[in-house]
Order: sequence, then structure tokens, then C-alpha cells
Amino acid sequence: MEDIFAPIQDVFEGQIVVAFLAGYIYQDLHLTLWVGLAGTLITGLAVIPPWPMYNKNPETWFVPLAGSAGGARVVVDEPKVA
Repeated sequence: MEDIFAPIQDVFEGQIVVAFLAGYIYQDLHLTLWVGLAGTLITGLAVIPPWPMYNKNPETWFVPLAGSAGGARVVVDEPKVA
């Protein structure tokens, strides 16, 4: 999962730098906040929706066991833990 989130983090950090530089160059804090907000929204639109490219290889985290009424059982080094 880290290899998926690393580029997203880079984009987010990049938009923070762009917002800071725009505000610094124009000496306008209001512009800094708006550029940062726009970058956050663009990053969110790219990441939050369930794009097919992110669903190519889904991971199953908890697979329910058949006939278990007590919930999912977790196996740690072979002894069963409830």
C-alpha cells in the first residue's frame, strides 16, 4: 500500500510548495490559502473516487470463515485467537 500512497503524498506536498511560492511571490496570504485549497480539492478528486486503476488488484483483508458465528478468527503463528 505504501507504493500507492507515496506518489499521492508527493503530489500533496508539491501543491503545498506551489501554494506557498504563489503567496510569497505575490505577497498575498489569501492567494496562498486559495491555491492550497484548490490543490487539495484536485488531489482529493484524483484519489478519493474508486477509480478502476486502483481496483485492479484488490486485497482481501478479512475473509469470513464459513459457519463461524463468533466473528472472524485471526491465526497468529498457528494457535487460534478469538
